[in-house]
Amino acid sequence: MLMATLLTVDPDSLQEHVQFDPSAVGPDGGNVNDPPACVRRVWCVVGPTATGMANEAPIEVVSADSRMVYRWMDIGTAKPSVTERASVAHHLIDIADPDESFTVVDWVAQARAAIERIWARGRQPVVVGGTGLYFRALCDGLEIPPVPPDEGLRSVLEERAHREGWKALHAELQSIDPVSANRIEGRNVRRVIRAIEVTQATGRPFSAWQQRSSPPFEVTWAGLDLPRDVLDVTIDNRASSQVGAGLRDEVSGLLARGYSRSLPPMRGLAYREMVELIDGATNLDEAIRRYQSVTRQYARRQQSWFRPDPRIRWFDPRDLDPREVVAHLADGQPQQN
Repeated sequence: MLMATLLTVDPDSLQEHVQFDPSAVGPDGGNVNDPPACVRRVWCVVGPTATGMANEAPIEVVSADSRMVYRWMDIGTAKPSVTERASVAHHLIDIADPDESFTVVDWVAQARAAIERIWARGRQPVVVGGTGLYFRALCDGLEIPPVPPDEGLRSVLEERAHREGWKALHAELQSIDPVSANRIEGRNVRRVIRAIEVTQATGRPFSAWQQRSSPPFEVTWAGLDLPRDVLDVTIDNRASSQVGAGLRDEVSGLLARGYSRSLPPMRGLAYREMVELIDGATNLDEAIRRYQSVTRQYARRQQSWFRPDPRIRWFDPRDLDPREVVAHLADGQPQQN
């Protein structure tokens, strides 16, 4: 749910960094008038929840947020405002209903199509967000198993984890795919279940699907991050603001539309806590405290995902010259993982 409020650069100064001419594109995606090394490029801007981002022409944003794809889930996912989306084109927001299955495979296909359309308009695609798997699949060519969620199996495994503890599930994964078991933290029950699900469905270890290939474009990376204490305060303040902006009413509206409490988007950050509040399982103060706590935990996981990547140059959004970020993305040396 990372979006809105960074690259507020004068369009003329930004234009000098964007030299893509769609009329001069060769069959390999390169510019026929330029040396072979001049190929299409994607800018990626990543970081933990609540650091914030925004953009101005001639760029267009491709959202890499797994929750913003859902319609009618606006406040809890911190979607960019109507004004922001009117001034800068955003893609892959509001493209699925909350009860639709929308996988990383779906996202990659739509992201690639959006990027091609942006290039065709002579503009610069900027992939912005905090869903690490989306970036890895798009920019590192991670092979994604074509296995849709099996809600029946997931329910059985979740119940087993609740009854026997996470170690029992991790032991099962160890028996069928020791490589994945060694890679996946046992307490991350969701990932353990996915690994078991894919292995059972395909007859191929989940770890065998983790191969990578080079994408058909160059990538330059930037990241936004705040010191942990500042990030925590930002998260807490935003959670309170979202509740004040009508988060509870948004969730009530989703329930009134008939969307089940058990749907994955309804079990996500903000929505689970508001459902519990609506159902009388907690009070408002406790719901806000829990939402703040789980969001801080999620931000830690995002940091753990992105921080080790040596390709990412990090910026502090509190003291930022947007032109420096743009220059880095446009002129920096693309790197492969």
